[in-house]
Amino acid sequence: MDSFNEALVDAVKVLGGSKMVGCLLWPEKAPDAAQRLLLDCLNDDRPAHLTPEHVLLILRLARQRGHHGAVAWLLASLGYAPPQPVEPRDEAADLQRQFIEASRMMSQLASRIERLQVPAAAALGSMHAPYGVPHGVLRGVA
Repeated sequence: MDSFNEALVDAVKVLGGSKMVGCLLWPEKAPDAAQRLLLDCLNDDRPAHLTPEHVLLILRLARQRGHHGAVAWLLASLGYAPPQPVEPRDEAADLQRQFIEASRMMSQLASRIERLQVPAAAALGSMHAPYGVPHGVLRGVA
């Protein structure tokens, strides 16, 4: 594929063709008008272009159908690694693992803080007050 538009054309084919996708992008238009507009937008020689939101919709729908060609083309043209789709179930499980690990880490940090504060508090409690005032009695405090 020589252009992103060609990659999008492949995605549109996977999604059922330009008439079907055109109607999804512009539901307010008649099917034939929506199809013509989409074909104009996907033709490098025409001035019409898809909005970023339209491109994202095509990419999302193509992903749902298991087609990743347009995203792969885009990433390759930018110098990124090929796409690695993540299934929502996998993402939820990954987030749960991260949450559990973060909770465990917070618990460990709290324990360490407590251990560090106990000796400091004990050391403060055993100190004698300055100027001969008995421990636990402060001057001027009733």
